[in-house]
Formats: sequence, C-alpha cells, structure tokens
Amino acid sequence: MVYVCEVCGYRYDEALGDPDNGIAPGTKWEDIPDDFECPLCGVGKDEFVAE
Repeated sequence: MVYVCEVCGYRYDEALGDPDNGIAPGTKWEDIPDDFECPLCGVGKDEFVAE
C-alpha cells in the first residue's frame, strides 16, 4: 500500500519504506509509531490517506 500526506503530497510506500528516515523496506503503515511525523511537512499520521 501507498499512503499520501494530504498536506504536502509526501508518499510512503510500504514496499520501499523510508530508509533515509529509519523505516526499513517492507514496514507496514500500521507498524509505524503513532507519533510518526511527515518528514517533509511535520504533520501526523492522521493527515495521511491510503492511495
């Protein structure tokens, strides 16, 4: 699945993860901590939607 920040458009792809920000490839969205913030604009997980 891919999740997109509704504020800035940052895309989190579960298959790719986000190694630059410490999230390994294959990490499911639900396994990312609830205090996760968008690495581009700083909003929380609640501002992301499944694509």
